[in-house]
Amino acid sequence: MIRNIQKTILFGFVTFLIVSCNRNKSIENKSPEEIVEHFATEFLDDDRIYSVSIALYNNGKETTFHFGEQNPNKKNPPTDSTLYELASVTKTFTGTMVAKAVLDGKISLDDDIRNYLPQEYPNFEYEGEKITIKDIITHTGGFPNFPPDDENKKAFWNGLHQVEISSKPGTEFHYSNTAPEITAYILEKTYGVPYQKLIEEHILEPNEMTNTKFVLNANDKILLIQGYNGEKEPQEHFQNNLWGGIAGIHSNTKDLMKYIKYHLNESIPEVQESHKNFFKTQYDFDIGYHWNIIEFENEICYRHHGGIWGMQNWLMIFPESNIGIAVLSNASFEGTVLSKGIDDRLEELALNIKKEIK
Repeated sequence: MIRNIQKTILFGFVTFLIVSCNRNKSIENKSPEEIVEHFATEFLDDDRIYSVSIALYNNGKETTFHFGEQNPNKKNPPTDSTLYELASVTKTFTGTMVAKAVLDGKISLDDDIRNYLPQEYPNFEYEGEKITIKDIITHTGGFPNFPPDDENKKAFWNGLHQVEISSKPGTEFHYSNTAPEITAYILEKTYGVPYQKLIEEHILEPNEMTNTKFVLNANDKILLIQGYNGEKEPQEHFQNNLWGGIAGIHSNTKDLMKYIKYHLNESIPEVQESHKNFFKTQYDFDIGYHWNIIEFENEICYRHHGGIWGMQNWLMIFPESNIGIAVLSNASFEGTVLSKGIDDRLEELALNIKKEIK
């Protein structure tokens, strides 16, 4: 019995080596375009995934790719005009705006967040330790993932009185979709300009990202891709009733290329500031101004994942090699013991492309 198990394990390992060698050989000496097509085709092998769009900036060369179809059996591939919901990748816009606010002298990373809020929150501390701006942009402020009430802004503020901070601020990473909305409000108050307008004026307009929007008009809605879950059921689009610090931006591959180029240019003060590393999490990444920071093949990568009902995407920035990648799909499903979820598959797709392109 044991001998049979050993044989099975050995056979599986040999098979893995053969498959890996064949795959490496199949992409050897391929162009970046052929490499992208190779891994995108692998990605679409799962029949729960209909399409994938990719923006690749490679040392000055800009290329966008679209594979599959937007809707099942419609033969309608996505295009450069197709809009996706970026979900939590929106947080990188929030973080970049915070970096600019710090440089502009509007806020300080060590400020007590209560100095900016519309109500008194004596519960926003732990054993006398205040929660700072730095804590809320690094998910170390102790806030819950989701706010007690997000029906509207008034309900949001009232619900926050229920929050209990159970750890010293700045010491434990707990991902929060509550804190970035507080951040968006603080930005709005300090500049005296609505948060979404701030993002437009300071990030979108200077980079000519004319198709990147929080609020879509009738024509934009036609371009917004339909999302599906793992059972191939159409999903509703996300509706944010708050400021939009956590999610809400829609964009396409052409505009994401511009955002990639913006964040590859570390001579821009707020970009350089936004790439600072503040905290080592218990996972495989550090965190700064909402960017998750990892080391991939001895190179620093600034990245963020975005997932919402029916859509998933990853954005990755590699300043040292001057490469940036955005991968987007209109499918969303979680992994199991036997298979990866689409977020892991998209991550693998992006990292495989980065690893193989020269």
